[in-house]
Amino acid sequence: MKANAAGLEGGEGMERMEQTDVLIVGAGPVGLTLAIDLGQKGVRCTLIEKKEAPEFLPKMERCNARTMEIFRRMGLSDKIRKAGLDASVPMDVYVVLAMNEPPLLRLPYPSVNEALAEIRKSEDASQPLEAYQLISQYTLEPLLKSVAEELPTVTVRYGTEFLSLEQDEGGVTARTTTKNGDVTYRAKYVIGCDGGASPVRKQLGIKLRGEGNLLHLRQALYYSEELYNRIPLGDGPGRGRHYHVADGQATFLIMQDSTKHWTLHAVVEKDEDMAAQFEKAVGAPVDYQMLYVGQWKQNLLLADNYGSGRVFLAGDAAHLVIPTGGLGMNTGVGDAVDLGWKLAATLEGWGGPNLLRSYEIERRQVGDRNVGASRYASLGRRKWRSQYRPDIRDNTPAGQATRDNLAGVADTEQRKTNEMIGAELGYRYVGSPVITDEPGGPEHLFREYHPTTWPGARLPHLWLGDNDPVQDRIGAGYTMLRLGGTQIDTSGIEGAFKARGVPYQTLDIASQRARDIYGYDLVLVRPDMHVVWRGKAAPDDAEALAAMVTGH
Repeated sequence: MKANAAGLEGGEGMERMEQTDVLIVGAGPVGLTLAIDLGQKGVRCTLIEKKEAPEFLPKMERCNARTMEIFRRMGLSDKIRKAGLDASVPMDVYVVLAMNEPPLLRLPYPSVNEALAEIRKSEDASQPLEAYQLISQYTLEPLLKSVAEELPTVTVRYGTEFLSLEQDEGGVTARTTTKNGDVTYRAKYVIGCDGGASPVRKQLGIKLRGEGNLLHLRQALYYSEELYNRIPLGDGPGRGRHYHVADGQATFLIMQDSTKHWTLHAVVEKDEDMAAQFEKAVGAPVDYQMLYVGQWKQNLLLADNYGSGRVFLAGDAAHLVIPTGGLGMNTGVGDAVDLGWKLAATLEGWGGPNLLRSYEIERRQVGDRNVGASRYASLGRRKWRSQYRPDIRDNTPAGQATRDNLAGVADTEQRKTNEMIGAELGYRYVGSPVITDEPGGPEHLFREYHPTTWPGARLPHLWLGDNDPVQDRIGAGYTMLRLGGTQIDTSGIEGAFKARGVPYQTLDIASQRARDIYGYDLVLVRPDMHVVWRGKAAPDDAEALAAMVTGH
């Protein structure tokens, strides 16, 4: 823990005052990602967390392809892959009666190695640059914490609870408490990354709306040295990621990144029932320890606003989804990188007032769409689970009919959870004041990804040569791609950006294939890899374009 990013006053046991540019409340994956992003941009920030240390609890367990692209830009993707699930392990999903019986359904999904091999041989823009990575939250959080603590402008403080805040024209005053006394922070901005029960959101009086408490489950974490190594158990399913048990209790077994830890979700009466539920799901005797049992509720909720004044919300503080579809933490990482560069630009003086105003406009629509995607996936799972009948194990024609019917419905409906590439890669910011408005635009699809350079979309991944993706050539500021050997003069837009002190580069890509896939001679991309303008000639008013996309 470093104190070099904040000025301290007062001694132990007394109330202290500290100064920082950005105060981040909550050190889950979203708060940590934001702290790293700001720290890599040289922004002075302090990250506070009520817990004394990261907890070994089961929460998220998968970074999707877009999140891994984001972590790649931060220089973290290799580190995360090394810490996560071995890249050779299959990601198959099964519907089972128990782990030692023939599966009712297998949905095969590639291992990370297989997915990366598919990406390497891709010649169009339909694939992400990075594959997904299974990594448990209790592995990811300490990794991100160690990275944040190494950054000279970032201060990380666990054991610090947020109490209240007040804001004025010049900044925000936030009160916190620690075991050594109260600490008051004076910050230019405060970001609430403090979860679904967000005290920061409650301080702002911002409401969550939608569907709450849809299902009440218990989840437990287990350690078994032998279970993974013994798979398949008899005639049971092979190695995979998820095992959905076809019963009346929504039982769902998940392999964690070590392959020795497992989580189980189920509707049961008491915490201690989760031991018997695990044994029933596995079906064969295995040595195990039950390490933790907790309760959780399924919610589909969205905040009315993503902030107020100098205070912003990100992650679960702004949107709560059911884990089906894997869009919770991954949406929050998207919030963090959208907000990070806009905060840095504003603090550096070149970002105009519309830059931070655009955060809610851009990210709330993604939150809304992803709540919808999660609902869509959840209804699919609910539909196949509703086909369960008590005779599902009976060795009778009626029992066989129940099994066949449930497996047939699951073969369609369970895919809605596991195939969300459109929601992951195809989101596009509509109506943003810092993106050129082109009327129309492609439809937002959950399960299909159609690459596009429509303003607001993520720049599609494209290989320019062996192990040479276009994304790796995009700088930390704005980048004008000049494609297909075009001779269009872009000195006007370059001059307009430089006159404003905005980081900018021109990137010439001679490839005609890249020009054909991207569809335009010129494509202007901002620091978070989203397209803000495209054209087949230089912009008519370079100064107006530079002003608009930087928030003026």
